[in-house]
Amino acid sequence: MDKTLIPDRQRFDVIVIGAGSGGLNIAAFINRVGLTVLLIDKDDAAIGGDCLNFGCVPSKALIHVAREVAAARRAAAYGITVSGAVDWKRVRARVLETQTLIREHENAAWFRSKGMTVVLGEATFIGRNSVRVGDHEYTGKRIVLATGSRPRTITGQGIERVARVLNNESLFTMEELPRRLLVLGAGPIGIENAQALGQLGSQVVVVDPGKQILGKEGSDMAAIVQEQLEAEGMQFHLGYRLKEFTGPGTGVVVSEAGEEMTIEFDAVFVAIGRVLNTEGLGLDAAGIKVDERGKLVVDRYLRTTNRRVVVCGDVAGNFQFTHAAEMHAGTIIRNLFSPLKKPFSGDHISWVTYTTPEVATFGLSAAQLAERGIVHEVLVTDFLEDDRAITDDYRYGKQKLFIGPKGEILGGTMVAPGAGELMQELVLARAKGFPLSALFSKTYAYPTATRINKRSAGTYVARQLTPWRKRLLRFLFR
Repeated sequence: MDKTLIPDRQRFDVIVIGAGSGGLNIAAFINRVGLTVLLIDKDDAAIGGDCLNFGCVPSKALIHVAREVAAARRAAAYGITVSGAVDWKRVRARVLETQTLIREHENAAWFRSKGMTVVLGEATFIGRNSVRVGDHEYTGKRIVLATGSRPRTITGQGIERVARVLNNESLFTMEELPRRLLVLGAGPIGIENAQALGQLGSQVVVVDPGKQILGKEGSDMAAIVQEQLEAEGMQFHLGYRLKEFTGPGTGVVVSEAGEEMTIEFDAVFVAIGRVLNTEGLGLDAAGIKVDERGKLVVDRYLRTTNRRVVVCGDVAGNFQFTHAAEMHAGTIIRNLFSPLKKPFSGDHISWVTYTTPEVATFGLSAAQLAERGIVHEVLVTDFLEDDRAITDDYRYGKQKLFIGPKGEILGGTMVAPGAGELMQELVLARAKGFPLSALFSKTYAYPTATRINKRSAGTYVARQLTPWRKRLLRFLFR
């Protein structure tokens, strides 16, 4: 436990366990309004959570560098020849630099300077509203669990024979770029890092038991991404699972039909899911129950079975995104102060997979709309004739929107370079209830990439121009 600062006051209005995105948002607000808050995390290096230390920040810095390298190599088509191998240590240094810049305002000393009480160490519940860290006990009127998640590991199957096993936490500790990389898992973490390392020079093979990559996306959208990745040289064995590792650089995978295949590699990147961080918290002492899968039992208001304790971020067990933790934090903060409690809703959640091209999804999915019986139409827009897509060479792009009976935007997905940015006005329209036709009346500078949204809106408006409306317009003109 940190010995540099032991608070004299042992009772707090709010105790926050976990200093990731969600926990920091809540602690900062509680402190700002003048209530007492205790922020607890394992050590100073853990502050910032998975996003700063192992997830969003380092992975996006890696992706940025990889895109720069890929762009340089593509320049050969225009007469500029680039040669030489990537210096992995310089790449790693660049990633560390970005983390260091952000960490300047995400550390214990910084938050203490803002008036928060910060204690470093392992927190364990010793009662329904009290925790112990080291030799000290603290009581809070409300407690927020924001302990995050970690990569799921492989046990057995000969994993002990493998010379180099990586995940998103250990990736940036490796000393050199693997020449041949086997990636287990075709979800966002696996695919993002696989493409980045492939662009930097690794020969990448991806294995996943599913029938498509990026299983949360529509199969048509995922297929566009896979085609672009294969064009870069990545190989995929979908419908295969790991059978066993037979040596330090060999593994056997098997299909559902029993077909076996041996893959040689220099390193394995494991991206087979996440495990929620609840061990060692002493949940029983707080009256906090878990279900048969070991997940916390949480209600619509993000409360555990001990209503004094709420959950925020990955540990809530629904959406594992930094911005989802921010959404959780907003719901929790509102309910701490309002007598009219508001349930958390993921209907307006969005997410982006930062491959090239990006996949951006928001709102309700086709499955959710069908489950709820919501009448809608599907509007698909290809980028084939989009002028910016033609100039920038991404005519393969596609946008799919779900539109309600009154023209409201219910959700959708876009595949294109920068799709996460192009989608933002659609997210805003969805949140504010603006109809898709509102974008048609907006003037877009030409040839901005966001004009694809106006193209979709134009297609929708044109559908409303029924024969009788055409007759009416002709009558009015004459």
